[in-house]
Amino acid sequence: MSDPLAELLAALDLNDTHARTNEDIFIGQSQWSALGRVFGGQVLAQSLVAAQRTIVDARFVHSMHGYFLRPGNVELPITFSVDRIHDGRSFSTRRTQAYQDGLPILSMIASFQDVDEGLEHQVEMPTDLPQPEDLPNAAEALRGVDNPIAQSWATGRPFDMRHVPAPIFLSVDGPHVAHQAVWLKAIGTLPDDPNLHRAALAYASDYSILEPIFRRHGVAWATPGLKAASLDHAMWFHRFGRADEWLLYVEESPTATGGRGLSLGRIFSRDGVLLASVAQEGMVRVPKP
Repeated sequence: MSDPLAELLAALDLNDTHARTNEDIFIGQSQWSALGRVFGGQVLAQSLVAAQRTIVDARFVHSMHGYFLRPGNVELPITFSVDRIHDGRSFSTRRTQAYQDGLPILSMIASFQDVDEGLEHQVEMPTDLPQPEDLPNAAEALRGVDNPIAQSWATGRPFDMRHVPAPIFLSVDGPHVAHQAVWLKAIGTLPDDPNLHRAALAYASDYSILEPIFRRHGVAWATPGLKAASLDHAMWFHRFGRADEWLLYVEESPTATGGRGLSLGRIFSRDGVLLASVAQEGMVRVPKP
C-alpha cells in the first residue's frame, strides 16, 4: 500500500511465458487488498493487456465484454490465456481467460480495429457540476475512520476519486437518486503508452459503477451485511484520453431486480470529449431490516 500506482503498473506488466500451443500464455500478480480478493478492475485490465500483447501496434481496442466467474485470491498468481480468434483486414478479435488454481476467474472477449475515419457525433458532457478541486478526495472523506478497508480506500488506491454530490462510503446524504458522477485520475503520471492508458481506464471503470444502485436505495458501502459483486462488464472505447488527467465518470442505474442491478456509465475528458461507455450488471444483496 506504500505506492499504489507502482503496484498498479507492476500488476499490468504481465510476464510473457513465451509458451504457445493454440493460445498465448501470460502470468500476472495482484495488488494487495484488505479483503484478500482480487479487485475486478485489476483482472479486467490485465486480461485486456494480455490480449493487447497479441495485436499489431496499429490496432487499438474498441470494445471488451467480460464475465466475472469466481473471486480471485491476491496471494496467488493469475494465468492469462489468449485465443487469437480472428484477424481480419480491419478488425481483430481475442478471447482472454484468467485462471487461478486451474479454474477460470474471468472470461473476456475484446475487439480491436485499425484507426479509421467515419461519421462523428457524441452526447454532451454535463456542465453544471463542481470541479474536482472543489470536492474532497477519499482520504478527506474517510479521515478518522479506523478500519483497514476504509484506509485502503482512502490511501491505497492508484486513482484519486471525487464524488458528485458526495461519496457513499459511510452514509448516503442528499436525495436517493439512481445517478451520480465521479471525477477520477491516476494519482501520478503514467507512461505514455496509449494501451496502458486504455487498460488503466478499464481498471478504474469498475470502482464506482454499481454505486448509483446503492444511492437510489440509500445503501452505503458500510451497510452491515451488504453483499455486492460485479457479474459482467462491457466497455466501448470511443476516443483516446489519458488516465492520469481528470476524467468525469457519469453513472446511472436504469433498473435493479432479482438481487441484481444494472448500471451504465460514460467517461469524458475534462474538456468534454466522450472517451468511453460502460455497462455493468452486479449482484447486490441487502439484508432485510
